[in-house]
Amino acid sequence: MIARLLIRIVALAAMAYLVLPLVVIIGASLTETSYLAFPPEGLTLKWFGVLFEDPSYVSAFVTSTLLALAATAVAIVLAVPASLALARYVFAGREGVSALLLSPLVLPYVVLGAALLQYGSAIGMARSFEALLVGHVIIVMPFVLRSVLPLLTPEQRALEEASMDLGAGPLATFFLVVLPQIRGGIVSGGLLAFISSWINVELSIFNTTAALNTIPVKMFNYVQYTIDPTIAAVSAITIVVAALVIILLDLLMGLDMLSEPHRS
Repeated sequence: MIARLLIRIVALAAMAYLVLPLVVIIGASLTETSYLAFPPEGLTLKWFGVLFEDPSYVSAFVTSTLLALAATAVAIVLAVPASLALARYVFAGREGVSALLLSPLVLPYVVLGAALLQYGSAIGMARSFEALLVGHVIIVMPFVLRSVLPLLTPEQRALEEASMDLGAGPLATFFLVVLPQIRGGIVSGGLLAFISSWINVELSIFNTTAALNTIPVKMFNYVQYTIDPTIAAVSAITIVVAALVIILLDLLMGLDMLSEPHRS
């Protein structure tokens, strides 16, 4: 009984430790002062108004959202067949291909960003949305790959063979047998990919311009010269949107789906 109580206290303390910084950020975004203050000195939504009245912030939000959605979608389209190939077939250089696809997890994003800038300059694609998209696909694809690969088990292979023995074609087998089994990996990997793309600064900062900016790079540049509650307002919006996405995902699909493969 005492041990269970201690575990609960430690768990609550850990939760408070993780949540408290978020509360501080949201509270600081509501202060009436022109500087960051917590507890907030008065309550106002003025800084959110300042944020949405600034076209550069709105444009950065739109760019970040479109970029993260596009990079996640492309990463899923590329990572799923790559996972199937690595899990189902034995071919020369398979380990090398796997290491190459997962290498962005260990390579510094600054190095990738600088390399992408140089390569983009050579082919006339530097500092464009397309260049950003290529870079973000490279860095987020490993998250989807790592989430899907463990779900492609030998037992699942037996189900695929049974499906084809019963007359189903490759496409039908994929959509009716394989996809339900790896759905949790695709969703969890997609979420990690979206978040990683959204918050990326190191790669993006090499490939953005004044007209083409992402919200993390915009914030990074902004705090070099000014620190006011506008920064907290941007962070608060990001926190609220992330929380709403998780709640919506739980209501529509259930968060337990992310940790367990589909059971027929």
